[in-house]
Amino acid sequence: MKDFKRSRRLRSSAEMRCLVQETTVHISDLIYPMFVVHGENIKREIPNLFGQYHHSVDQLKKAVGEVVELGIKAIVLFGLPEVKDEEASGAYAAEGIVQQAIREVKKHYPNLLVITDVCLCQYTSHGHCGVVKEGTVNNDESIETLASTALSHAMAGADMVAPSDMMDGRVGRIREVLDENNFKHIPIMSYSVKYASAFYGPFRSAANCAPQFGDRKTYQMDPANRLEAIRQVQADLEEGADIIMVKPALAYIDIIREVRDRFSMPLAAYHVSGEYAMIKLAAKHGLLKEEESMVEALTAIKRAGADMILTYFAKDMARWIRRNG
Repeated sequence: MKDFKRSRRLRSSAEMRCLVQETTVHISDLIYPMFVVHGENIKREIPNLFGQYHHSVDQLKKAVGEVVELGIKAIVLFGLPEVKDEEASGAYAAEGIVQQAIREVKKHYPNLLVITDVCLCQYTSHGHCGVVKEGTVNNDESIETLASTALSHAMAGADMVAPSDMMDGRVGRIREVLDENNFKHIPIMSYSVKYASAFYGPFRSAANCAPQFGDRKTYQMDPANRLEAIRQVQADLEEGADIIMVKPALAYIDIIREVRDRFSMPLAAYHVSGEYAMIKLAAKHGLLKEEESMVEALTAIKRAGADMILTYFAKDMARWIRRNG
């Protein structure tokens, strides 16, 4: 028989496969999103975001303690205000829900990396990610509000701010405002490549932030575009972004790879609510094995080039890694 390469030699056992495995997801790669609400004694499961909860500030010590115990090094906070208005005033209020949450978390877990989502959609009565004037989102006025929001988070004790709004110039303006107020040490994780995706549905329900008119296609990216992603990343890096992000992750694996090949800066990917919910729902109906699907999905994101992954599976993945070494 003609000689041929026997690749199966290196697949012959679990130990052998582990020895030659090229990609490994580590607990330190994981960032866990958390939702904070006003009130007391609240731990309320979020419909359609299975196994995720709204927590009131007084419940964060226990909830975040579980995250820390698993060895996860970072969380990202999303807040739901009691009152919304057209100016998103709750986003930058000193006693806003995220600002309270930052102080509570840092009081109990000073070494945990607290990242804050900087956007206006949860705080505006119209649900858009910026300030609306004459029926359209006003870019330049919005970035001023976003910068004020980022500053308020830094003042409350956030370790990193993550603008997710997709307004032009917002990274540069946030960097200016942070630097002017003695927060030069606070890094910016920019949602540089954020597509106008159908996979955000469960999140919009969880954060109560669906737009009340129109859609977000005038500021989030067209899913058909690849080269635009490169331009967006380049612009954000020139404005001072320290970490860049691609969102969603699984549907944009090719974009993660493209960004990784072109840029050497740290790269995050957001395994978004719809991508998470599809696995959970399919597993619930016996169509997939949940744990195996979770591991495969997150490994694919890491293999594509992401250095860190924002995922609702963070706690489950951390448990799996602990069991499997």
